[in-house]
Amino acid sequence: MKNNYQQLLTELSPNKEFFIGIDSDGCAFDTMEIKHKECFYPQTVLFWNLQSISKYVSETWEYVNLYSKSRGINRFKALIYLISLLSERKEVIASNVKLPDMSSIIEWTEKESKLSELFLKNYAEKVNDEIVSKTLQWSMAINNDIALKVKGIEPFLFVRESLLKINEYSDIMVVSQTPIETLEREWSENKLDEYLSFIAGQEYGTKQEHIRYAAKGKYEDDKILMIGDAPGDLEAAKDNGVLFYPINPGDEENSWKRFYYEGFDKFISGSYKGEYENNVIKEFDQYLPSDPPWW
Repeated sequence: MKNNYQQLLTELSPNKEFFIGIDSDGCAFDTMEIKHKECFYPQTVLFWNLQSISKYVSETWEYVNLYSKSRGINRFKALIYLISLLSERKEVIASNVKLPDMSSIIEWTEKESKLSELFLKNYAEKVNDEIVSKTLQWSMAINNDIALKVKGIEPFLFVRESLLKINEYSDIMVVSQTPIETLEREWSENKLDEYLSFIAGQEYGTKQEHIRYAAKGKYEDDKILMIGDAPGDLEAAKDNGVLFYPINPGDEENSWKRFYYEGFDKFISGSYKGEYENNVIKEFDQYLPSDPPWW
């Protein structure tokens, strides 16, 4: 069932022949490291009383959100995954630290696709659950930290040039699991919002839903492209039967340079699908591990 946000995506009409969805954090902007290391991680230690194992929380949080195939995961699913991994670590078991029971949050994520603060707030008001309420407060504290600390970060090289180039041929939409308020601030402060037809954040549902409602059936499948830096972005594209271009973590500027000089031209010429796309995805797959380094 669509929410009012998703209805807005459904009502979007094509203005150009092509559609490109672009992820924001770690893809267009180099914001992943500062957000996770200086905002998410400290608030996670504070809210869940994990000070005695902060070293392992840091390592595990960074693995979940930055340096593995779960990179770019929704924050609430990331919290669940963090606690699950910590519960299996021998160092954490030996510490006897009490980890939170995330079953009520797991239940929410399994029945709700719009995993945003807004929808969690609505859920918290209904269930009156301590962990749900605490998770909401945790998320709000992170957003406050991000608004305070994450400023003046410019896009990767060749992002601005690419937007200028592709804007002539393509409708461009931000496809992200970051809250809308943050996305609007980051894109507008860099004066890049003028190239966009829409900004879709976590309030609009999953990335799969963003593409499905905004683009699927309105453009030919081979004229829809998702650009992202995480396996979840690839999954969102392939679940919709559309194309994907990777921004390789740690090599973002070269990835955007290749897109500007090569990838986009292949996309609009109809020669992107097939060997070229397969090769860049194969390369992308090698950048992130599947298993934690402590296993």
